[in-house]
Amino acid sequence: MNSVSPLATQYGSPKSRRRIEDHGALTGQGVQPRNMGYPDNTTAEGEADEVDKLKSKILTAWNNVKYGWTVKTKTTFSRSVPVYLLGEYYFLRLDDQIDRFQKDFVSRVWLTYRRDFPALEGTTLTTDCGWGCMIRSAQMLLAQGLLVHLLSRDWIWPDALYTHFVEMEPVRSSSPSSMAPFSPSSTITAHTSRDSLLYMHCAGGLHQDQVHRNILRWFSDHPSAPFGLHHMVALGSSLGKKAGDWYGPSIVAHILRKALETASVVPELSVYVSQDCTVYKADVEQMFDRVDPQCDTGTSSGKAVIILVPVRLGGENFNPVYKHCLKEFLRMTSCLGIIGGKPKHSLYFIGYQDNYLCILIPITVSHTLIPAKTTFP
Repeated sequence: MNSVSPLATQYGSPKSRRRIEDHGALTGQGVQPRNMGYPDNTTAEGEADEVDKLKSKILTAWNNVKYGWTVKTKTTFSRSVPVYLLGEYYFLRLDDQIDRFQKDFVSRVWLTYRRDFPALEGTTLTTDCGWGCMIRSAQMLLAQGLLVHLLSRDWIWPDALYTHFVEMEPVRSSSPSSMAPFSPSSTITAHTSRDSLLYMHCAGGLHQDQVHRNILRWFSDHPSAPFGLHHMVALGSSLGKKAGDWYGPSIVAHILRKALETASVVPELSVYVSQDCTVYKADVEQMFDRVDPQCDTGTSSGKAVIILVPVRLGGENFNPVYKHCLKEFLRMTSCLGIIGGKPKHSLYFIGYQDNYLCILIPITVSHTLIPAKTTFP
């Protein structure tokens, strides 16, 4: 996870491995760019704000043009080998397995760059486009941990029970001869809204829906959100990072640890970050022994620990010797996924089929959502 981790494209074709240029190409060569988002003593405050807003708009537009195609790209799965998704597996030669896989996939929390949120403290930045992708990947990993902890791994988003999946992004198999394209819209019969109502009236259904909404609120791009971008950036300042910097996997692992230490919403959940790629069992067990009076939250979840292991899997590129190990990890039922990539291009890896990885991409830009109490999300 540290600095370089496997990209899905590194298992792909030479065409898909093309190098992603540095956003720095947008600034003039030989010109020292202004510290974007921070006050400049040589520029009037109003003019500085306008310049930063213009830069943000240009960067947002460029980012969506450059990376937007990756989200919309349609590929195919293989029917001959299973798909593994965070410890679960599905054989796509069976229609009911396709149905289950797509419901599982769409129930994961997908977080991306946002724009037009309240300015980050001490700056004029209202977007994390171009620098916040690793934070977004870390947020998705934490969101998965919260889903498992508060709702269980088997939980399915209620809306997934009657959603058409024609826009899902599958992953190409490495065995061309075994490829068998299928159209989700032609093989899946969508459930009716009656199925959703049955779910909502099941024991705990309404409670689970509220828990899910609470989890999403905790990641809002607002200063009051315990796991939102504003709080993550504030915690990063104690680690030598500021808004606009690129955050590496090791840094965000410690930011997640600090975020859960300071959050009152899930006091029974904590994060352990390994040192030198080593997990000391005694240290983890000691975290369970700590009794926090706030842990009596009325849930049956109990004390839990998320273990993060920052590690570099190669030099400049991913070392294929780790491929089997990564597959085994993504097959573990306790797996919350892998975050990594390279500067300005972080990804969240949640599964695989054959030699290709299933990913959630945080680098598209969307408008900030305002979490209204009754209508969000």
